Amino acid sequence: MLGKGFNKVAFGAVAGVLLMAAAACGGSSSGGGTTASDEPAAGGASSSSAPLKVGLAFDVGGRGDKSFNDAAYAGLEKAKAELGADIKELSPAADGSNRGDLLRQLADAGYNPIIGVGFAYDADIKATAAEYPDIQFAVIDSASSGPNVTGLLFAEEQGSYLAGVAAAAKSKSGHVGFVGGVENALIKKFEAGFDAGVKSVKPDAKIDVSYLTPDGDFSGFSAPDKGKIAAEKMYQDGADIVYHAAGDSGLGVFQAAAAAGKKAIGVDSDQRQTITETNLQNVIMTSMLKRVDVGVFEFIKAFQGGAKGGQNDTYDLKVDGVGLATTGGEIDDIKDQLDKAKQGIVDGTITVPTTPES
Repeated sequence: MLGKGFNKVAFGAVAGVLLMAAAACGGSSSGGGTTASDEPAAGGASSSSAPLKVGLAFDVGGRGDKSFNDAAYAGLEKAKAELGADIKELSPAADGSNRGDLLRQLADAGYNPIIGVGFAYDADIKATAAEYPDIQFAVIDSASSGPNVTGLLFAEEQGSYLAGVAAAAKSKSGHVGFVGGVENALIKKFEAGFDAGVKSVKPDAKIDVSYLTPDGDFSGFSAPDKGKIAAEKMYQDGADIVYHAAGDSGLGVFQAAAAAGKKAIGVDSDQRQTITETNLQNVIMTSMLKRVDVGVFEFIKAFQGGAKGGQNDTYDLKVDGVGLATTGGEIDDIKDQLDKAKQGIVDGTITVPTTPES
């Protein structure tokens, strides 16, 4: 079961839009996909004669983070290539204080639909969508908040469970780690899934956990120095694999892994492909793929087809909305074990928690 998903995620996607996005902005995974909903993903009726103008507002870190933002940009780029979209992307201030201004700037410039990248846009999307009822909006990692807003949600805990299975199966010390960018409910889904996956293989495994900033302080997603310090401590204490869900801060985790001669697991994009430094590529044994590119592209495609908002679309393992990258071949030898875990999640015999045990 996972083998099929692997090929779709790690090869079909990477060979397609990833390379195009990489050339443009530093890269990210991408490709086709299906939403979990049987109904159109989102959008608003678009005149057949009107040009498709799509606006996207990045999360902190902006384009070039080689992770979450770049995954969203890959979907935008695919819409440009395959749907003929006129695209525009904007990045917020370092503290994210002007998110609402970015959305209004795009709306005033005639972009429709408009996408906010990340849960931090939730309140601003809600307010802006009310001010511009004729424009369709989407927000990644937050639920719909109005008739012209679509929530693009992901089963991060499911993909993280597979990352945990891989970490436990490949760990020689039985000691692994997790670095989260911001200690909030969303990133705790990554931690919860990873923890459950590890313990499904090695119940007595030691799992170190560190968050870079508290809830509300989004700088944890753009602080590689903090990521490096957190991971260094874990490696020094005996961990041999560290999984991060920390955006651009993951670069520091990879640097710590390279210095310690240990391994790491990337997130959102196939980071063995998006990270350019060879010594850092080699420490990334796999990445938990969160198909933000698919969500963005499918939303735009549905808008172009006349679909409406006011709903949520969830991307999970059933539709390969999350998964693991196989670049480098380091988890090929545990494919059967990962296949079994994926099948259990898909058929419901394995229930993955969304909050950590403690």
